[in-house]
Amino acid sequence: MTTILCVRKGSEVVMAGDGQATLGEAIVFKSRSVKVRRIGNGAIIAGFAGAAADGITLIERLEEKLEKNAYQLKRAAVALAKDWRMDKYLRQLQAFMIVADKNISLVISGTGEVMEPDDGIIGIGSGGNYAMAAAKALYDIQDMTPEDIARKAMKIAGDIDVYTNHNVIVEKI
Repeated sequence: MTTILCVRKGSEVVMAGDGQATLGEAIVFKSRSVKVRRIGNGAIIAGFAGAAADGITLIERLEEKLEKNAYQLKRAAVALAKDWRMDKYLRQLQAFMIVADKNISLVISGTGEVMEPDDGIIGIGSGGNYAMAAAKALYDIQDMTPEDIARKAMKIAGDIDVYTNHNVIVEKI
């Protein structure tokens, strides 16, 4: 369980993820897991929510798809979603992903969905809806950068959701 949030505002994109990793439903196993990272020669940020090994596997598969598709994020994401939906092994993976580059932000699911938000804000994981709602409320405040919005929204999610902590990792493009 975790929370991943992506905020796109103007030419800046920020992705934030908390560090909580739980074992089962009741044990905080680790508080500083890294679930947001740069991929694709550093030009793309990716974050995952769900089982850690599954998320890492999906990020590795996405990197392969990026190489095969000349680092075109949308094409690589669609190729991954197709495989994820059709492949017997991949279909068992329990995770969601957000990926973003300088042009596009996408959420990818195991049911074959690749979606781009209308407003540039995506939240996934147990606290994803809390973080996304907070980011939407903060978005129009003039002096707030995407990083400010993401950090504040993640704090709010961490205050509400027991599976989200305040050890936040932020990557930006």
